Amino acid sequence: MPLTGEYKPSTSDWARKQAEEFEASNGEKANTLRGVPIIVLTTVGAASGALRKTALMRVEHDGRYAVVASKGGAPDEPKWAENMRRHPHVELQDADEKRDYTARELSGDERAEWWARAAEVWPDYDNYQKRTDRRIAIFLLEPREG
Repeated sequence: MPLTGEYKPSTSDWARKQAEEFEASNGEKANTLRGVPIIVLTTVGAASGALRKTALMRVEHDGRYAVVASKGGAPDEPKWAENMRRHPHVELQDADEKRDYTARELSGDERAEWWARAAEVWPDYDNYQKRTDRRIAIFLLEPREG
């Protein structure tokens, strides 16, 4: 069942424009970041309850996706990470396909496996981890039934 609620655009102009153009064109436009394919993640705001949309690197394997809360290696993580901890039901749009997923934070060997996949897609993730003392969170998005 798709998420419902009021959409609150990102305060970051470029991020808002990319997510909105991607969605409006069914993934035909604004579908890469520095030449790498992206997806658009919709979360429910942890505090506001509003729908939030974020363009992220496309890390997919066997119909599941990983999203990396890197924020470029900043000391604090992106707000969407806490959104998913509080509200694990998310939507993800990959090209023209939009589906519901359940998010869960990874640890241990599973985290290491998905980190390697993510770094293959976006090698800067390794540099981001070196820039920060926090352990960058990775969430696995698995399709929801029904």
